[in-house]
Amino acid sequence: MRKILSWLLAALVGAGILVTPAVATAAPGDVGYVGPAYSGLSTPPTADKPQSKLWWHSNQWWAHMWGGSSWTIHSLDRATNTWKNTGVVVETRKNTSADTLFDGSKLFIATHVVKGSSAASASGQPARLYRFSFSGGKWVKDSGFPKNINNYSSESLTIDKTSSGSVWATWTQVTGTGASATSAVYVNNGTGSGATWGSPFVVPTTGGVNPRPKADDISALVTYGNYVGVLWSNQIDSRVYWSLHSDSAGRTSWNGRTALSGTRAADDHINIKSIVADSSGRVWAVVKTSLGDSSSDPQSAAGIKLLSYQPSSQSWTNTNVSTVGDCQTRPQLMLDEPAQKLHVVVTGKTGTGTCTSTGDGAIYLKSASMGSPSFQSGNGTVIMRDAASERLNNVTTSKQTITAASGLVVLASNHSTGRYWHSDTMAGSASTPPPTGSAPASSFDASTTSGTAPLAVSFTDTSTNSPTSWAWNFGDGNTSTQRNPSHTFQAAGTYTVTLTASNAAGAGTAASRTVTVAAPPSGGGGGGGGATAVAAGASATSASTAAVGSVTLTKPASVSAGSLLVAQFTADDGPGVTAAPDGWTPVINPLSINARATVFAYYKVAGSSEPASYAWQLSTPVKWNGGITAYTGVDPANPFDSAASTASNLGTNSTTLTVPGVTTTQPGALLVGGVGMNGSSVAVTPPSGWTENWEGTNAQVAESARQSRPTAGATGNATWTFGTAGITAGWLRALRPAA
Repeated sequence: MRKILSWLLAALVGAGILVTPAVATAAPGDVGYVGPAYSGLSTPPTADKPQSKLWWHSNQWWAHMWGGSSWTIHSLDRATNTWKNTGVVVETRKNTSADTLFDGSKLFIATHVVKGSSAASASGQPARLYRFSFSGGKWVKDSGFPKNINNYSSESLTIDKTSSGSVWATWTQVTGTGASATSAVYVNNGTGSGATWGSPFVVPTTGGVNPRPKADDISALVTYGNYVGVLWSNQIDSRVYWSLHSDSAGRTSWNGRTALSGTRAADDHINIKSIVADSSGRVWAVVKTSLGDSSSDPQSAAGIKLLSYQPSSQSWTNTNVSTVGDCQTRPQLMLDEPAQKLHVVVTGKTGTGTCTSTGDGAIYLKSASMGSPSFQSGNGTVIMRDAASERLNNVTTSKQTITAASGLVVLASNHSTGRYWHSDTMAGSASTPPPTGSAPASSFDASTTSGTAPLAVSFTDTSTNSPTSWAWNFGDGNTSTQRNPSHTFQAAGTYTVTLTASNAAGAGTAASRTVTVAAPPSGGGGGGGGATAVAAGASATSASTAAVGSVTLTKPASVSAGSLLVAQFTADDGPGVTAAPDGWTPVINPLSINARATVFAYYKVAGSSEPASYAWQLSTPVKWNGGITAYTGVDPANPFDSAASTASNLGTNSTTLTVPGVTTTQPGALLVGGVGMNGSSVAVTPPSGWTENWEGTNAQVAESARQSRPTAGATGNATWTFGTAGITAGWLRALRPAA
């Protein structure tokens, strides 16, 4: 086993990274760790560019790797820097590649038969989704899996999971070969956490977006908030395209735009990530351009770019990661949320500074701040190098955000020697202590420790020594990795809740508390079947008739831990939200009223202590009206019983606005919704059978309302009425009861 030659400490401190201690061995010049041999594979096992082969769970790194006769799950022993085959078989087809996703509860592995970049997609070679649970310290395949995603081979395929529990996949499908080859960007989705799949279809788009790129182009997929986004390259027109789908819309309803354009701006190298916990729903991607394909291209031209998407403004920005002269390829992106850093790993020049014709070489890392991304010029820091055979390539990482406890593990292949390689670095920042610090002393508080089922409990981490990751076990088969989770105990019993907090120094001793849950009274609650119907509590309104740079909404009175807070405001013109308050997540995508007013809605599960008000930062000063309503009886772990439905009246002034209804799945749900208008003093009447929560005027009209749904099923459309005709936008969504 060859190990890291040197500490690389000085270089990595400058990049915000601290490397695991090096050990000098008989392989001078090596950086990183040589891993298991693989043989018989026609393509490198760590390919392809958009895909992730690694995930972090139970304080351990795991990987989808070739096990000699099948694809199996491996675990990383950090004490010896070796990968161990767990014997859990994923896929027996040798000629496949995979994309992995761990959502904190389930492990999803999508496999597809690999075709050449210029070859046609072959039928009868289905892509498959496997799903695993973690039980007894090992991964167990879920019953009924795998499920077929499609029936064709492809160059690449990626997956992600929405907040509503639907697993989406994207790939490019090629028909014909050579000059007659045509390609199309396909998607498909499996509801019920990937259990039931529909029929694949070509991404339908708007705005001049072309979903039929070159045969060599690929697509990648990411979810954020209540949206699915597909990014793909099109080398025919030198553009990178972006298409969006809302969970509340029909599965074939998509709209598109250009993410990047320019001379040879596109190449088939894409990697895209998002932070699930990020209140603003930011999305990042790294792409390689085709600049450098011509000898006349300047060495200072952009070789690799970082793209950043802001949902509030629905716009993309970009910055250079490296230049043509840096000779870097196959970039992968990792997000370090605690340290607020972006890490890009790439294949670059050999240790002697040679730019190879095959693209093989050493593996480099470059880092930048999330807040204001700016990458230093040059190659970056070497994190992997095989001195005897400088043919490393095809790095792969994880879809998850990293912490100081997880570190950054990167896997690559040397397809010349048939060996895996990996590096193991630790993220460092002022807020995350280095490994030489102390492990946390785990502790936590609970909003209650007894009550009647279903019992909603909010947990608050109080661990010391700056923990950066949290492993909760609620004692009823459910777990969480959030810092301050909420959980509903559905059945009577006595449950031991444990928390193990970790940081870069390791895991602390687990803390535990007992939660006692009594059986519900005979007959259950108002929703039927033992469910507790969702109820509305107090509301509070706020307004600013002067143009200001933030929206500050007052907390309603009598908010208790576990209550769901829903905020809505209408802002003048078309500002974006540049920063939302901690813990607030969008309920809908901003609704633009012809850029003359914009409707926003957010939600938050209240903790044991809440501030008196909450402030949303705006991209430009405007006037606004808004309010917050508190709701009780909502399932804090899964607060919505439907996707959002939205509508707008933009063409002509009207005294009504009809928002399409939704279908609830649980009795006792509560429809909530609201409208906004480009006007300052127009009276609003809620839909028939609805109760108004609050109404705000004097700046930009905003109104919130609700309707109880004692039984599950279709709700019917909701029509708001206005005292004066105008242009309007509105939304509705159902809250799920806590049983």
